[in-house]
Amino acid sequence: MEPFQSDFLTQYKAISAKLKKRFLRKPNISEASAQFAKLAKELENRECPHYSAFCCLAVARCEHTIGNPVYESQNLLHAARLFLEAEKLSHELLCPSYSEHLQAALNAYRDCIKVHLDSDQPALAASLYLEIGQSLRNLGRIKESIPYFIKAAELHRSCSLSYISDMKEVSNCRIVTGDYDGALKVLTEIQVISEKEGLKENGERIGAYAEILNEVEVTRFLLLLLLQPPKYKMNPEHAKLLDRYANMDIDPVDYIEEDLYLLLQSLMIAVEERNESALLHLEKDIWRKLNGLQNNILNQILQKYRDFSLILPIEKT
Repeated sequence: MEPFQSDFLTQYKAISAKLKKRFLRKPNISEASAQFAKLAKELENRECPHYSAFCCLAVARCEHTIGNPVYESQNLLHAARLFLEAEKLSHELLCPSYSEHLQAALNAYRDCIKVHLDSDQPALAASLYLEIGQSLRNLGRIKESIPYFIKAAELHRSCSLSYISDMKEVSNCRIVTGDYDGALKVLTEIQVISEKEGLKENGERIGAYAEILNEVEVTRFLLLLLLQPPKYKMNPEHAKLLDRYANMDIDPVDYIEEDLYLLLQSLMIAVEERNESALLHLEKDIWRKLNGLQNNILNQILQKYRDFSLILPIEKT
């Protein structure tokens, strides 16, 4: 055993021993908590995040015993972030592992979330679910991040803008992982909510919701062009969306600028005609008006019809 590790374990055990109940003597939990906190700080300064995290967990247990949920949650969160730091370091160094630091981080996050929920602080709990989701996504565990974004959304359901923001994270993750049907379902829900909540009493559209509707409609439209679902299986909302771009006599919706609307109409015609040259020409004009995720979907549409043209039978002369 390395000298430093041995020294750490010796100190940890010595502090833990003070918490054991003795005859006619109560353990001084506050003193032990302070000593664990001091040891945690020292270990963090020595760049030993996982050892420091174990001490933070010990502090959290002490604070739980004396009924101090504020310091208990603070130390659980600090422990979670330290374990996560250790996991990121292993990830960057390509060290073989069983993701034990990540699992320890998730357990600490869950315990912290429980403390917040028991203290009637759902907003803080939701923020931690988002933090977990973003951390997992940054580690390349995109599918694993989705349930945490959904849990954050459930806690934010009373605030439509926060709920929509969380569900957009879900749809983005599903698009990245290739679950286009799942993403389309989430985006349609966002569209319906935004249409309902985004109007003032005088009928004017609220700016924040107009931006959401713009982004969501374009992404849904591109996904439908990529998936090309048969009409008899198509969701009525999806059929309505495609009809809006297929019918030249319908005025564009107020949250889509006219130039983009005309380009999307042309894109739909090019896709229906499987006109690869027209698609390539449209890409040059349309990509500036799309975000990164939407451009990735557009590239897949182009690739799909490029592949289609490659498998067409060659006419014999």
